[in-house]
Amino acid sequence: SLYTSPSDEMNEFLRICKALSDETRVRALLSLEGGELCLCQVVDLPKLSPATVSRHMSLPGQAGLVARGREGKWIYYRLSGGTPAARAALRWARRSLLGDKAIAADARSVCCIRGKDLSEVATCCYKE
Repeated sequence: SLYTSPSDEMNEFLRICKALSDETRVRALLSLEGGELCLCQVVDLPKLSPATVSRHMSLPGQAGLVARGREGKWIYYRLSGGTPAARAALRWARRSLLGDKAIAADARSVCCIRGKDLSEVATCCYKE
């Protein structure tokens, strides 16, 4: 047979492509460039439900682009050191979207979001 199963490199490439194939995921990823954000802070950008954002963030996690952590009820996301391919993909996304208006607006919003107390932005995610 001419067909062989995909190599590890091909599988990694496909996971990265899938993670970068959605505007919401790319915007969430690039919002992490300034450092770790809580799920409730990431949710504040696209104005989507926490469950939807969590689902979106699972693909970049599988691709090695994002690391997820938990501290009590808080879920945090940060860019992962990842593999060379993952780091190259993030650099490519960053360079490709330098002039994008939505990415620029997100960067301004993230500054405001980072300045808020987590309890201020967490009402959408966590009911006390």
